[in-house]
Amino acid sequence: MANAEVQPPKKKFKLKMPGAFVILFILTILAVMATWVIPAGSYAKLTYNQATSSLQIKSPTGKTTRAPATQKELDRLGVKINIDQFTSGGISEAVSIPNTYQRLKQRPASLWAVTGSMVRGTIEAVDIMVFIFVLGGLIGVVKASGAFESGLMALTKKTKGHEFLLIFLVAILMVLGGTLCGIEEEAVAFYPILVPIFIAMGYDSIVCVGAIFLASSVGTAFSTINPFSAVIASNAAGIDFTQGIVWRIIGLIVAAIFLILYLYWYSKKVKNQPTFSYTYEDRESFNHMWSVASTNDQIKTSFSMRKKLILTLFVVTFPIMVWGVMSQGWWFPTMASSFLVFAIIIMFLTATGPNGLGEKGVVDAFVAGASSLVGVSLIIGLARGINLVMNEGLISDTILQYFSSLVAHVSGPIFILVLMFIFFILGFIVPSSSGLAVLAMPIFAPLADTVNIPRFAVVTAYQFGQYAMLFLAPTGLVMATLQMLDMKYSHWFKFVWPVVVFVLTFGGILLVLEVLISGV
Repeated sequence: MANAEVQPPKKKFKLKMPGAFVILFILTILAVMATWVIPAGSYAKLTYNQATSSLQIKSPTGKTTRAPATQKELDRLGVKINIDQFTSGGISEAVSIPNTYQRLKQRPASLWAVTGSMVRGTIEAVDIMVFIFVLGGLIGVVKASGAFESGLMALTKKTKGHEFLLIFLVAILMVLGGTLCGIEEEAVAFYPILVPIFIAMGYDSIVCVGAIFLASSVGTAFSTINPFSAVIASNAAGIDFTQGIVWRIIGLIVAAIFLILYLYWYSKKVKNQPTFSYTYEDRESFNHMWSVASTNDQIKTSFSMRKKLILTLFVVTFPIMVWGVMSQGWWFPTMASSFLVFAIIIMFLTATGPNGLGEKGVVDAFVAGASSLVGVSLIIGLARGINLVMNEGLISDTILQYFSSLVAHVSGPIFILVLMFIFFILGFIVPSSSGLAVLAMPIFAPLADTVNIPRFAVVTAYQFGQYAMLFLAPTGLVMATLQMLDMKYSHWFKFVWPVVVFVLTFGGILLVLEVLISGV
């Protein structure tokens, strides 16, 4: 027995989540399969034609008719929306017409749709992709200039002992951006400037995503005047967006407090014990990708006036972007153009001077920076491809019709809670906040009238339900975010699931209170 070999301990089975590309590929296949199983059907859709100043009605079979753009015509169709919302451009997407659902001939997607939808989804996302490429190029040039290294060393000295203050300020800024203008996709622009700072302060990738993506998403979940969520949903429900805003403000304050406390707990644990980090196993690759202060030579590099100017120009691009989105209606092509202007100026400053990189140096830096975000851009396109498959297979409206039948015969708090969970599921199928609003609100809002529930409660249920899902849904923005920071989905899920539970639990309580108090 003494000579018996010592058996090594058995390795525990550990389930590994696949990467972002594999997850989206699997979901695309499942979407194709769903078009064979779920019955095809569609609601009639209503749009406003600016050229003819008339309403355009597309029947489930595809036949298009015109009608006068009057309130009387909308009332006849059962669309309880003010005609001004169409004529002013407040609602520009197709709106579902209640009680017009019709079963149609099955449209099963072929095997070819798996790759075809990926290509077409990528083409549709080209505006976002160009923005990301320009952003990546700008980052590459700023890194090559050495301005990041010098600036970080100066910043870390000044924030010594107060590291969480920056997380707090960033999170509050993102929450406000989310609730006021739905700044989520645009939030990817903030990673390059903030992630190296968080690394220098001793935090991990989870803290970065939590303070930027999660904070902006929490703000959007509790939207107050966000035009892409609260405003368009209220318009589609036939009410003014100010209705229920007090409830949304109360919810926003509580949610922001919860988020800050959660970030404080996690960041403090990681700061005191780095091995606690949910992404500890990937720390080396993450730090190698994003850290900019690594060698003694770099540390000794002086923070020259030229570098200060480069870093200032880089930082200035972001408040300009926020201003453009909030007040000027900028979208990705305009944002990309504004970033490119600053990129060209910074390239000139980096190429010239005593230690300039020259023309080839800055061009190579721009190309290298842009190429580093190719994976992020493709992720966005692949996610859109899934939605294309479901829309072309005509199963999205069938799912919507099924869910509307579930809540048609229930009342009071049960109605609103069930509706929130319906929106939770629909958030996976339709990850666009404005898209889901115009599709679902005309269907669900009239049902609220039948059970004496205020329509603003339906709007609130839509926000809580959809965004609780968008914290998780691979069809949304989360996969692009994780790809950008090279983070595993399993690590993100471990961190975010308490926030999802909070939104659904607290949101449910708030919705029930809305219903009960409004019914008094």
